[in-house]
Amino acid sequence: MNNAGTDEADTWSRARDGDPEAFTSLFDTHRDRVFGHALRLVRQPHDAEDVTAMVFLEAWRRRDAVRVVDGSIIAWLLVTANNTVHNLERSRRRHREALARMPEPAHQPDHADGVAEDLDTRERDRRVRDAFGTLSTADQNVITLCVLEELPLADAARTLGVPVGTVKSRLSRAKRRLGDLALELLADPAQSVLEGGAE
Repeated sequence: MNNAGTDEADTWSRARDGDPEAFTSLFDTHRDRVFGHALRLVRQPHDAEDVTAMVFLEAWRRRDAVRVVDGSIIAWLLVTANNTVHNLERSRRRHREALARMPEPAHQPDHADGVAEDLDTRERDRRVRDAFGTLSTADQNVITLCVLEELPLADAARTLGVPVGTVKSRLSRAKRRLGDLALELLADPAQSVLEGGAE
């Protein structure tokens, strides 16, 4: 373990024991990386800020559950960001479904519709993001750790609390699934993964 890892492990040990200054130090260290990962998933800065805040709140609330891997808690924070986004999207989907059951108001012309269409022209990124969102949480986690963050398989396994062999098989399956979904969406602009019922 390098000195930086040793320092962070020591800082986390103090934070786990309830030292708010130690926790603030770790927040300052990892906040931008967690925010960047959240932004990749939700695309809206204010949503990414919300996710980041919830991740660190969860880290503080569940201090005994946080895993230190190679002297750092970053992998645990990123996996928690995936779980937070998943829960947020599930909550929003339920909200949309509830709204859809309500009587539709009389339509009023709104120039914002045109603006919204213009903002949605970045179809490729959106569809790949949609494809990632339909993966299971386990598959999202292994893609995040091994592909996006390029962690060694052993570190990913320790973060997730599973054998290295399980990480390898999950990674292979997740990459194949994500590739198939992305190709599907890119080939058919009208298709929505969510409408396909995958969760």
